Amino acid sequence: MNATVLPATLVREEMEKAASLVTTAYRLLATGTMVDLSALESKVRVVCEALAAMERDEGVAFRPGMEALIADLDRLAAAIQERHQPFAVPLDTISPTDA
Repeated sequence: MNATVLPATLVREEMEKAASLVTTAYRLLATGTMVDLSALESKVRVVCEALAAMERDEGVAFRPGMEALIADLDRLAAAIQERHQPFAVPLDTISPTDA
């Protein structure tokens, strides 16, 4: 991997942009609008690559922000799953007699 070394201030800005894109995607999803996640994917990739290129002692300062971003991404993923499969039942909860 060819990681890009970004100054900490730019990494923080990119994290904030990614968080904003998650919020926007969540809002669009709630209105039934199709959501293009390519910009979000790109921002998250930039942040992850930049953090991977940092020295550990510098990168640790970003842990709370990354944990929050990951939690937001998990909630967005769950909302997308719910939107596209609102009545899906996990297969392991169905017994053979239910079919």
